[in-house]
Amino acid sequence: MLRRTLVVALPALLLATTACAEQSVGDPNAPAGSAVAYPSKTLQIMAPAGAGGGWDTTARTMQQALQGAGLLNGQSAEVRNVTGAAGTIGLAELVTSHKGDAHQLMVTGLVMVGGVVTNKSPVDLSQTTPIATLTAESEVIVVKSDSKYQTLKQLVDDVKANPTSVKWGGGSAGGTDQILVGLLAKAAGADAKTVAKQYIAYSGGGETKAGLLSGDISVAVSGTSEFADLVKAGTVRALAVSSAAAGDAGLGTPTPSIKESGYDLELMNWRGLVAPPGISDAEKTAVIAMIDKLHSSAQWKQALTDKKWTDFYRTGDQATSYFADENTRIKAVLTEIGLG
Repeated sequence: MLRRTLVVALPALLLATTACAEQSVGDPNAPAGSAVAYPSKTLQIMAPAGAGGGWDTTARTMQQALQGAGLLNGQSAEVRNVTGAAGTIGLAELVTSHKGDAHQLMVTGLVMVGGVVTNKSPVDLSQTTPIATLTAESEVIVVKSDSKYQTLKQLVDDVKANPTSVKWGGGSAGGTDQILVGLLAKAAGADAKTVAKQYIAYSGGGETKAGLLSGDISVAVSGTSEFADLVKAGTVRALAVSSAAAGDAGLGTPTPSIKESGYDLELMNWRGLVAPPGISDAEKTAVIAMIDKLHSSAQWKQALTDKKWTDFYRTGDQATSYFADENTRIKAVLTEIGLG
């Protein structure tokens, strides 16, 4: 009798365990820590800026790699752009309109940390669910190919002599690009606050390129991947990269670093991923598990190589701590150069 009872009970136990393991993300009855199937519907990846920029490129690269590696659990992934205010408009939407929805993810990064400060955003990354940091990328300073500036030193000498003589342009106000401009001026002994005010903010990499080529700005600053095509085509000239050492940085031509050009400065633009607040621990675990698989996939590794992105991966508590540290660091930098 005892043996027969066990035979009947074991299949029932297995069925119950399987049902628990396959419980869909978003089920309010899911026990804390139970496994969830993810994604269980279309995955939305927000790029909180216009097309052509680093966030947009990262989001679309994620979409392609997730699909190519078969990591979407039979579902699909969509990318959408929400533009404005250094990503803080998209951030506000994520926090206020998508609370508890683990199928809403957003690309973030250093630009947004600065944007929160300069735009006095009522929301910040501490109100999201940090998932991971993903990549880091060097910045590049470029001019049109017919510019009089052949070296970074020539450019900086003009800026030191007359801080309002050069019009700079790049991504959102208070973001990595403008921070680099202010820090370069400071490192060179120029009036950093005045120089930073000569900066024109664009909503995406496409607009920055157009501004440089049209002559609205004389110098552009952005991630190396955003200007690689124009540098390779000979349309623009790269004066320096913001990484520690020289290299082609995907530009197709050797380019000195800012530090090697005589200015004690290096800065890498990192990008990461967050989910809305209010998702369960099980959902967070499921999202991170998917991103872990993405990070290990051949498709993502190839993307890192092709785009010359530095692997900058950390998840969970490490990502949360890093976001908090960056908020403190960037707020201090922006205050120092008059943007805080």
